[in-house]
Amino acid sequence: MKPEETLDFPIKWAWHHVSRIYNAEATKYGGSMAFGHILLNVDLEQGSPSTSLGPKLGMESTSLSRTIRNMEEKGLIERRPCKDDGRRVFIHLTKFGRESRELAKNTVVQFNEHLRSSMGEKRFDSFLKSMHKINEILSTETFFQNEKTDK
Repeated sequence: MKPEETLDFPIKWAWHHVSRIYNAEATKYGGSMAFGHILLNVDLEQGSPSTSLGPKLGMESTSLSRTIRNMEEKGLIERRPCKDDGRRVFIHLTKFGRESRELAKNTVVQFNEHLRSSMGEKRFDSFLKSMHKINEILSTETFFQNEKTDK
């Protein structure tokens, strides 16, 4: 099977291009694509527990911690202890973080509108439906049986 005939190759290839485009845009503002993802996924009213952001964004805890620390240093976010449980920490956007969130949101909207226009409405929607179905299958089915046999 050639790489072009597999599901993972074109997804990884496209994601490489997507991340490069988003990172190039974010760099203009001193950020990164990871900054944008966090800005867009922090609950504006309640804040978000830092522990919930990693799984939601597909980030490893060490990478997430480093990114959160960098965002805090740049004044985009602040950490606040949970009122009910002092051991838990919530991430909140600062005023600057909310302004940056709007930039990130506009970037995502513009990017998707451009792709939708280039691909055509029907093809774009079909792609999204296919990706949702693929993610559903990937999260609910077992693909490999890793049973070792003793010889």
